[in-house]
Amino acid sequence: MNHLYVLIRQRASDESAPFLIEPGGACYSYGDAFSWAGRYANVLRAAGVKGGDRVAVQVEKSPAMLFLYLACVRAGAIFLPLNTAYTLTELEYFIGDAEPSLIVCDPSKLDGVRGIAKGAAVETLDKAGKGLLFDKAQAGSADFENAERGPDDLAEIMYTSGTTG
Repeated sequence: MNHLYVLIRQRASDESAPFLIEPGGACYSYGDAFSWAGRYANVLRAAGVKGGDRVAVQVEKSPAMLFLYLACVRAGAIFLPLNTAYTLTELEYFIGDAEPSLIVCDPSKLDGVRGIAKGAAVETLDKAGKGLLFDKAQAGSADFENAERGPDDLAEIMYTSGTTG
């Protein structure tokens, strides 16, 4: 059983209900979110991400980023959001410390991130939700068998800069 994903699904009894409405008017239902999460989870699995692996994500907030979070939950991966203002030097520290198996970054940062990836696969996703990760997800299936995860397994690791005020 995947405890967190099951809990999320139980709270969304009506898959046609709005999951997210963007300021421009685009609306995603819970069904859309779960479908995209399955597609992204398949991409994660194809990239070799296994339960307990970390997926570092340095992308702007977008619906695709939320779908990617759900995909990590479904795949049993640990979501590792990284501030988009971090420089390559700062990213190198976090990547070295967290040892992700996959890094998702903005396409404009692809070459720099590949240079510090330390063996991790690298995919891209921009603010509009487009990139290598999207292209692979769009071409794939929404069907995905959720990874087995327990109630004490990590779903996310968050680094803080200490500027909480």
